[in-house]
Amino acid sequence: MDGHFTGYASLFGRPDLGRDVVRAGAFAASLRARGPRGVRMLWQHDPAEPIGTWLSLGEDARGLHVTGRLDLAVQRARELDALLRAGAVDGLSIGFRTLSATPDRAGYRHLTAVDLWEISLVSFPLQPEARVAAPLGLKMRDLARRIAPAIPRGDRA
Repeated sequence: MDGHFTGYASLFGRPDLGRDVVRAGAFAASLRARGPRGVRMLWQHDPAEPIGTWLSLGEDARGLHVTGRLDLAVQRARELDALLRAGAVDGLSIGFRTLSATPDRAGYRHLTAVDLWEISLVSFPLQPEARVAAPLGLKMRDLARRIAPAIPRGDRA
């Protein structure tokens, strides 16, 4: 286990439980200014709980795609790595300052520019679809399990 994972921290055009809707391009200026190293990775938005670093952050057609690495020298990160791999924790949530937003008639706030400060692993994301897609490395392990039974017992290392 090396602590690497990927997922979406925000999805474009989908309202969160706080009635915010992030628009494509909302993160662009902040990502250019900060880069992945300028955005903190926290547990439950707690500034006293840094747990790793972001390797890549970028907007695509779906939303804010992230790739991160838990720092396994940190006890909480080791615990989260185990919980991610077990599927017990998979939420992602963003911490930001609104730079530009427009309300609509239905009471939603459409965020067109935000200053992204941090992205947290969380138990319950405000945007229900903001999730870790998979800890990296799981797919290879699953493939190895499927292939292993086909190898005669005497030939296994």
